Amino acid sequence: MESISTAHINQFINDGFIKIADAFPTAIADECRAILWKATGLDPHNPKSWTQPVIRIGELALEPFKEAANTPILHNAFDQLVGKEAWLPRVTLGSFPIRFPAEEPATDVGWHVDASFPGEDATDYLKWRINIRSKGRALLMLFLFSDVSEQDAPTIVKVGSHLDVAKTLEPEGEKGLSFMELAQTLDSLPKRKQTIATGRAGTVYLCHPFLVHAAQDHHGTTPKFMAQPPLLPKKEFNIYRSENELCPVEKAIRKGLKQ
Repeated sequence: MESISTAHINQFINDGFIKIADAFPTAIADECRAILWKATGLDPHNPKSWTQPVIRIGELALEPFKEAANTPILHNAFDQLVGKEAWLPRVTLGSFPIRFPAEEPATDVGWHVDASFPGEDATDYLKWRINIRSKGRALLMLFLFSDVSEQDAPTIVKVGSHLDVAKTLEPEGEKGLSFMELAQTLDSLPKRKQTIATGRAGTVYLCHPFLVHAAQDHHGTTPKFMAQPPLLPKKEFNIYRSENELCPVEKAIRKGLKQ
């Protein structure tokens, strides 16, 4: 049962994410991709049928997805980043944004931070909220079910942006900001280096809940299959405990507040 290194943990705190190659077997990625192709109703061998830039598939509680999310290396990483058994195992992987090389541009490519708890209207995701203790979300995770190169619409992330978001959220207290309220502040944050979430099928990126990221249009030839579920906490974070009690997610928030 592999563990992530101290260097990985430090990278997570400072940069806001780590990449775990071979987090789950490519054979499982192949199974998941076949299921998703079927769910799209499209022909994988007929690119002319891929007319939309993105298709979203809802929750699929099927065994291959559960297996992908529950490998020993991922469970160990969750323990190390969030706290031992301080998280809830995934039985599904949320929704699946599948991106295609299409002439029409996608409409969901803006910079954002994923919200984590309902606002005044639980059915309206744009009104969901984010607060300083990341209520309702322990990690953002990017599961790659296809090989993703620079041309295949890899997610773009702003390295270290989670630290700036922590500082933005602190004055808002328990209520925090809505998805849209926070999104409107992102242009005013310090400039950060950008990188892209590429990798072979079976790669997982474990990201701080406050990491600023964006989708992009597909410029390659092979559709991109991924999931981006949250890891849910078993209990709420407490960033005001003593330093030696903090998990890396909490340490990163505290680091941001000290900037």
